[in-house]
Amino acid sequence: MSVGDQPIIIKRIKKSVGGGHHGGAWKVAYADFVTAMMAFFLLMWLINTTSPEQKRGIADYFAPASVSQTTSGAGGILAGTALGNEGSKQNGSQSIVEDASPYTPHPDDGKARDAARANDPASAEAREQIKRREEAAFASAAQSLRQALQDMPELAELSKNIIIDQTPEGLRIQLVDQEGRAMFNEGTATPNDRAKILLRAVAKVVNQLPNRISIYGHTSASPGQGRKSEGDWPLSANRADASRRILQAGGVDPDRVFQVSGKATSEPLYPDDPTLPGNRRIAIVLLREAPVLPPD
Repeated sequence: MSVGDQPIIIKRIKKSVGGGHHGGAWKVAYADFVTAMMAFFLLMWLINTTSPEQKRGIADYFAPASVSQTTSGAGGILAGTALGNEGSKQNGSQSIVEDASPYTPHPDDGKARDAARANDPASAEAREQIKRREEAAFASAAQSLRQALQDMPELAELSKNIIIDQTPEGLRIQLVDQEGRAMFNEGTATPNDRAKILLRAVAKVVNQLPNRISIYGHTSASPGQGRKSEGDWPLSANRADASRRILQAGGVDPDRVFQVSGKATSEPLYPDDPTLPGNRRIAIVLLREAPVLPPD
């Protein structure tokens, strides 16, 4: 066989990818194991160094309940609920939208706050002081009116037509008809000279205090016509309004007039006999003002 007739031999060498022992994948697995062990020991160390309150905080942070309070629907943040239930084909819940909306004070919140203030000893003491000052002011005003009736000859004979007392509503000054001594012309809302003199004297006393006033007109029942008559309502209201005009002419600020109303025969001064002249009267009440509560 000649040299040119020698056979050609091809040698194939199989290459190992990544080297032996399954390549380098074990290194990744080992690194993951070491990282997990480090995290585990860090967790054990943190557990031993944290307080019970801190542990509860960490548990609440990772608890699923902190994301959604319901397991219905998709179970995600919205948990399968819609953003609103308005409309003809919507049946979702608005709770999520309402929770995210700005807080609007409820009317009952003010009542609860007022109730808490009412139970506050400091507030109770402040209200008591205001009440004592108001009682003293009312007593001084009543004494001033009585003194004015005694000092002025034209008022001395009219002292029996005035009744002064204190009620839960406030200081009440009543101009009462006496037998033969009426305050208004019969059946009309026109005050006579006697009523005008007394109302001017009352105006001077009212001006001594800042309280608002209410004015009520009262009539007496007519003999043989029952306790009430349709004409008594407008008549009593008109007499109260006529008294208001005289008080304002005497210097009373119109802004201080809180109420003007007619009571007709509904509140007789002498319930046993609603026909007595004393049931016809004008009541002027200096109102007790609500005490100012201290700020929060």
